[in-house]
Amino acid sequence: MNSIEQPNIIRVAAAILVKDGEVIIAKRKAGLKFADKWEFPGGKIEVNETPEQCLKREMKEEFDIDVSIGEYLGSSIYRYDHISIELLAYRTFWKGGSIILNDHDEIKWVSLEQLDEFDFVPADIAFVEKLRNGEIVIQP
Repeated sequence: MNSIEQPNIIRVAAAILVKDGEVIIAKRKAGLKFADKWEFPGGKIEVNETPEQCLKREMKEEFDIDVSIGEYLGSSIYRYDHISIELLAYRTFWKGGSIILNDHDEIKWVSLEQLDEFDFVPADIAFVEKLRNGEIVIQP
């Protein structure tokens, strides 16, 4: 499938998945662009796919878990050298399954205070800041 793209803009959906007051983050695999950097799970929105469908598909493909998608939390655009990423974030809830790492080297459940300890991919930093400053509130 081809991702939904506007000229030089790739739309990506990201899961803000919270459990017991902590948010899940994933470390990108070695050999990939931004290897060893952390990100909120998600991926490219494919043609004829909603952001919600994308997140359900990506969470199953990447972690073998089932999720439900909650409220839309906002978007940010990050401009790289030759492409821009529009990141659409959604509150996401774990419905079932045990995590199996298919596309990442590691995952962590971290508190909001711990987010600053990790080196995030540039496109995700806006949501790290929104979580840290309370614009996005997580419930324990």
